[in-house]
Amino acid sequence: MSRIQLVTENVGEEIIRGIQQATSIYILTSFIMKSGVDMIKPHLVEAAKRGADIKICAGDYLYITQPEALKELILPEYKNEEVRLWRSNGASFHPKAYLFKDVQDGTFIIGSSNLSRSALTSGVEWNVAMDKESAPDTFEKAAEKFLTTFYDSQTITINEETVKSYTLKYDTYHQKHPNLAKKWAEQEEIELMLPVEKPQTKLIERVIDPPETYTTKIEPRPAQQMALDELEAAMEEDYDKAMVVMATGLGKTYLAAFFAQKFQRVLFIAHREEILFQAQKSFQRVLPEKSTGIYNGKIKEGEADHIFASIFTFSAKEHLEMFPRDHFDLIVVDEFHHAAATSYQKVLEYFHPKFLLGITATPDRMDGKDVYAICDGNVAFQMHFIEAIEKGWLAPFHYYGVYDDTDYSQITWLGSKYDQGELLAAQLREDLAQTILEGWEKHKQSRTLAFCSSIKQAQFLSNHFNQNGYHTISLTSGTVDISRDEAIQKLENGELDVIFTVDLFNEGVDIPPVDTLLFARPTESLTVFTQQVGRGLRLHNEKTHCNIIDLTGNYRNADLKLSLFNVERDQKEGKKRKEVVPIIPSNCHIDLDVRVIDLLKELTKKKQPRKERLLHAYQEVKEELGQRPTYLEMHLYGNVNSKEFKQEFKSYVGFLNWAGELNEEESKVYEKYSGWLEEVEKTGMAKSYKMVLLSYMLSRGEDGWHLPVRPEEVANYFHSYLMEKEYRRKIDFSDKTTKRLWEYDQKKVADLISKMPMTRWSGSSGGLLVFEGGLFGLGFEVDERDLVELYKMTRQVCEYRLHGYFERKNESTRPLI
Repeated sequence: MSRIQLVTENVGEEIIRGIQQATSIYILTSFIMKSGVDMIKPHLVEAAKRGADIKICAGDYLYITQPEALKELILPEYKNEEVRLWRSNGASFHPKAYLFKDVQDGTFIIGSSNLSRSALTSGVEWNVAMDKESAPDTFEKAAEKFLTTFYDSQTITINEETVKSYTLKYDTYHQKHPNLAKKWAEQEEIELMLPVEKPQTKLIERVIDPPETYTTKIEPRPAQQMALDELEAAMEEDYDKAMVVMATGLGKTYLAAFFAQKFQRVLFIAHREEILFQAQKSFQRVLPEKSTGIYNGKIKEGEADHIFASIFTFSAKEHLEMFPRDHFDLIVVDEFHHAAATSYQKVLEYFHPKFLLGITATPDRMDGKDVYAICDGNVAFQMHFIEAIEKGWLAPFHYYGVYDDTDYSQITWLGSKYDQGELLAAQLREDLAQTILEGWEKHKQSRTLAFCSSIKQAQFLSNHFNQNGYHTISLTSGTVDISRDEAIQKLENGELDVIFTVDLFNEGVDIPPVDTLLFARPTESLTVFTQQVGRGLRLHNEKTHCNIIDLTGNYRNADLKLSLFNVERDQKEGKKRKEVVPIIPSNCHIDLDVRVIDLLKELTKKKQPRKERLLHAYQEVKEELGQRPTYLEMHLYGNVNSKEFKQEFKSYVGFLNWAGELNEEESKVYEKYSGWLEEVEKTGMAKSYKMVLLSYMLSRGEDGWHLPVRPEEVANYFHSYLMEKEYRRKIDFSDKTTKRLWEYDQKKVADLISKMPMTRWSGSSGGLLVFEGGLFGLGFEVDERDLVELYKMTRQVCEYRLHGYFERKNESTRPLI
């Protein structure tokens, strides 16, 4: 029997009952108090013990959420519990929702109650509790919306490190606002009534059909065929993961469909609804004989051959476990730069497909973290948009840099973006709007897509343009009076001059006739900038090129983004671009205001000090992981080139010592053996042999790793390591000499080890390693009390160097983003 019930008192009883029965527990509140956690924690622990999927998200608005409450919610022994904090950056954050799912049904509670004792017991609260049967569509939509919010880029994982960071901010805020803290103490956590914002109605996403390119049987385009050939080669080399990097407009989705012809059951994952439906149509055209299905908040077509799934729905435990781990032969992750996010990792860790394909135009995550590790560093194929323009597969561009006199150095930088309130105050100026209008009038063509920082800026600029006789609209997630389809149609028909938007057109939807892009926002993310540039480069019979009008001020990345257009993208270590204006294809054009040129020259001289940048990147990874990251973890997840630690500090451990991240014992060990750690860090590696040898020595354990070894003793480990993975054998064990050793022969392998790593490394190490009388070992004494710590430090460097060495595509082959 369905139930909808008003709950005005003791809502805590309803919540506890839901926790006790649910297999999935989702809690989203504006803030969390320790008193509320104390009430529900015993029940959460019991739910965690029985394997329930627990996700809790609170906000930091006004720093009301108590650090002690967050700390109490950390249950490290239960991997099925996650807690995240929404970083509001001063913007209001007011949700209060509790969603509980069990095998058959579920309950949804929404209203006024945050997670505090007063709200759950004696406070004046109004909540509505309903079961899934009463409103199944609303229930599923709420579950998906929760997951979208939970994994949003504005949230951070709560662990010991992030609680420490939050506590500092919490204390600082309450020192400045002591009356707020006093009010909480006096009223014993009676709810603080927060100002209510008028909610914005979300625009219903509709599917935009791609233009009909093929009138006969669909065949791969040249770039797609090149990528397919490389994927075929990767499979022949026994790779089971690969990434394809293709510029927007070259047909990544159709490429995935052509590749899917080799597989029976396919899972296509995306984070936007319109991408799912668009991909489904592409697959249907290439593989009409296969059944297809959508899997999102409203639709669950899980029986199809090819399933197109929303990551926010599919990552939930209850949906994952409906499928066997080996159910899918191929998993395709669209916009692969998102794949390092927790929601994607849940899916990728659960399933064991025959092949994982990541497709993207921008291979770096929005926050700079590396996604290469997810595909074992195997970039099967990549084509930058510059190369595609040169081949005539994308439209050329004419880039115009318009000077912006806003002083962005006075706007607070919040790690990955500017403070939105301060940025908005600087942008909503009539003189700046007029500068943008005049720049556009000078360089525009017929159809313009303009990118803004916020809904308010988009509305402000649209009004300004309209007041000057043009026909424009602001099209954002808050637009309700016109659909996206209608707006696009009006732009294509010439009824609109400009569509001002925020981030709606970054991914998934294209308007080929667009011939002008207007950037009225600072470039906070080079990945987003690359995506948005791609919106104007699709070929169309009514345009010869795309004009890019870019407002350029002294904001972060202003001096870096022009490198995207560089036809000579030399990324060798230490290589510096001497000129502000990059070299571009002959059919393209760059024209910068003289003031922009002067500004860019000045910005290149004012780089953030490297030590400070490395420390900031380290702290970000430490907070995300909840512990001190290893060298390899910094390489995989940090937003800096890990080689810089060696360049600046001679070793990663040296950096840790400088940053005060080593305890007293570790610091003493580092200072005593820094020469050894630096040798392991810097020794040349034409092949992997030195680190494989060291890996064997370390495999003997903390107490005996430092003892000398004979080549014969190492032979079996050495041979097995290089033969274990196809890519290792191909890279380091397939020349004329070593190919003969594929059939294991201890004496021959031992001879190789003796000549290659042992003799050479002992000769180049300055006495730190010795090879005499058939024994290879350390050339210095290790105090028995130091063995364990030095073992840990050495192992970290060895693991990092082996992983970095075997990344099939190194830094110099990656596209510059």
